[in-house]
Amino acid sequence: MTADAGRPDEAVTEDPADTATDAVEEGAAPRRRRMWLPAALAATVALALGVPALVASGTSASGASTLAVPADDSPEAGFARDMATHHQQAVDLSFVVRDRTADEPTRTLAFDIINTQANQRGMMMGWLDQWGLSQHSTATPMAWMKMGHEYQAHDGSLMPGMATNTQIAKLRTLSGRDAEVYYLQLMIEHHKGGVEMAQGYVDKAGNDAEKRLAQSMVVAQTSELQLMTDMLEERGAAPGVPAS
Repeated sequence: MTADAGRPDEAVTEDPADTATDAVEEGAAPRRRRMWLPAALAATVALALGVPALVASGTSASGASTLAVPADDSPEAGFARDMATHHQQAVDLSFVVRDRTADEPTRTLAFDIINTQANQRGMMMGWLDQWGLSQHSTATPMAWMKMGHEYQAHDGSLMPGMATNTQIAKLRTLSGRDAEVYYLQLMIEHHKGGVEMAQGYVDKAGNDAEKRLAQSMVVAQTSELQLMTDMLEERGAAPGVPAS
């Protein structure tokens, strides 16, 4: 975790609604305004789900059955743990680029990812606590997906899409446009991995509320993938992390 990531109060010092208002008043381009909307919507959906829907009653708000207390090796527990880890790195990367560029669109995107994914991570950690399960496991990451093959963790990259320690260190050395481009390239790969995992849980879900959260991640991050690709094109770059 970065030093900045240890300052969660900074992640909530701005109101995304204020950012959007400023954009309208200043005549900002539509792309600027839509930048935070998909993930902000995902955060709103996540908050609406609530912890109580996952525990105690055994039924969701819609009346569909849910798993009151998932097993320690269940997809519910595995997804919550692994996606929380995946989200934490996205937050860390976003804190890094926030301090490496003055570019407003990049900082707005980073701010949105920090707030949305930190919020969702907190929800997943809270669910594990409510279930009486450890927030950590010795199981291989994403083993609950039963993909038939295991991702070979290396240099701090524990799951598909996660940046390596070497890549994060490189991002810390860059500034301005170079930092923006490298961050976007890393985050595109990160989102691809996140979407794959979230969809994997949607396909296996035994808990309606957690499934809705995962589906909101698929929708929001898929939208952000296109946004980040467009941002790279504006900077004369393309997706794909260059070899270090």
